[in-house]
Amino acid sequence: MGMGLANRIGDYSKEHRLLSEGDRILVAVSGGPDSVALLHVLHELQNEFSLHLEVAHLQHGIRGAEAEEDARFVAKLAEQLAVPFHLKKIDLPRMKSEAGRGNLEALARKERYRFFAAVVRERNLGKVATAHTLNDQAETVLMWLMRGSGMKGLGGMEPIHHFQPEGCIADESIVVARPLLAVSKAEIIDFLNARRLAYRVDRTNQDDRLLRNWIRLELIPKLEARSGPGFSTRLAHQAELLRDDEWVLEGLARRELDRIRRADGLDPSTRASTLAEGSRSGFRPAGVLESATGLPVGLHRELFLEQPAALQRRILRLWIEGARSHLLGVDFAHIAAMREHIAAGPPQGRLALPGGLELVKEYQVLRLVKRNRKWKRALCYSYELRIGTPLSVPEAGVTIHSERVRAPLGNLPDSLSEAVFDAALLPRTLTLRNFRRGDRYRPLGMVGHKKVKDLFVEKKVPLSVRATLPLLMAGDEILWIPGHGRSEAAKIGPETTEILRLRRIPGDY
Repeated sequence: MGMGLANRIGDYSKEHRLLSEGDRILVAVSGGPDSVALLHVLHELQNEFSLHLEVAHLQHGIRGAEAEEDARFVAKLAEQLAVPFHLKKIDLPRMKSEAGRGNLEALARKERYRFFAAVVRERNLGKVATAHTLNDQAETVLMWLMRGSGMKGLGGMEPIHHFQPEGCIADESIVVARPLLAVSKAEIIDFLNARRLAYRVDRTNQDDRLLRNWIRLELIPKLEARSGPGFSTRLAHQAELLRDDEWVLEGLARRELDRIRRADGLDPSTRASTLAEGSRSGFRPAGVLESATGLPVGLHRELFLEQPAALQRRILRLWIEGARSHLLGVDFAHIAAMREHIAAGPPQGRLALPGGLELVKEYQVLRLVKRNRKWKRALCYSYELRIGTPLSVPEAGVTIHSERVRAPLGNLPDSLSEAVFDAALLPRTLTLRNFRRGDRYRPLGMVGHKKVKDLFVEKKVPLSVRATLPLLMAGDEILWIPGHGRSEAAKIGPETTEILRLRRIPGDY
């Protein structure tokens, strides 16, 4: 039985690439049956894989003299196997009291992996091997099921994964391998008994007030009694199938996220003004989250809504995780609220999210921004235009180029990013300022005035962009709204002898 188990674990480790030739491995050993069996099996496989093994034991300071005995037992075991031993003692109850929140089990796990990461770094080790078994996997899946987890949680623990302990910097992430994940508890006990190997028993594992213990001691036996033996094995196999499906769907969601992500999330006519958020002027409303290119990160709403519901949920979770580096506090209800806001909410609106974020919807553009309740003042600017001298408007992220040219003009502008006027019909002083409430202008080719706000609504200009767009002014009259409209005033005609030509250049400042 013993040799058969070692061979099985060796084959499983090769299949899932848990062990490689020359691996330097830190074995997490509590002294219980699972971790003792893991250490002995890895010791047997040492020559086959040319392994370098070391042992780590964290004493939590919970069980008094029994915990001291556990530490001495593991130290002696490491000595017998000629394996370096690392011990750390902490006072977990005191740490929990000082933290003031959280549960003891989660805090113990965090401290355990922080300790492992420190030893791995100091000893130049490559992996941490933990003794999670098939039964542990079944318990984990049931725990996540009770918490309402999605497919990722129901996939349970992976045989190997990269893990960054809380409180550690990025380069302190560790590779965690679980060679016993396909081995049952019964097989572990048979292995130890056949070898007459001693191990310690932790009495706290019998405390059914802890959820995992209750699942192991109460729930699983009842489920096995109803469904027949092998329930934990079937559940672990189901988790493996879900992990494989999750891997495929996650990859698909990432590809779709990249496809519907737009570097700035805006159409060309309004891009320049949004890029100015956080510009050289220091104006930065709502803390726009930026991509690696430094541009605001946006999603295209229509392309998002084309996705099936399952991919929509995954895309939103990946999007938030990219902005926050984690998904703590984000649950099914938050994702459902985001989907509802995107699909059926107002054309422009905001939705508060955990972690100080807001989902901003501006017509067909979706953005994640940081909430900044301290920002209250409105942005106002006004610049005098000097013909022939480029005028930078950092608030809008544009530069206005101007020149006087002799008539006639070869071709009229084919875009509202350019405008031409009869210079003789203009006052000496022209200014550029941002939009103000109540602004009206005389649209080219129309009789009467029109609200600039109505133009913005027709053009679906986002609210965040409207406040920064420059307007060319002749006194109190609006001549040109770059990219969106121009006035009837100062039109070129047969009598025109000199023309003022203007161009809006995004980001040229």
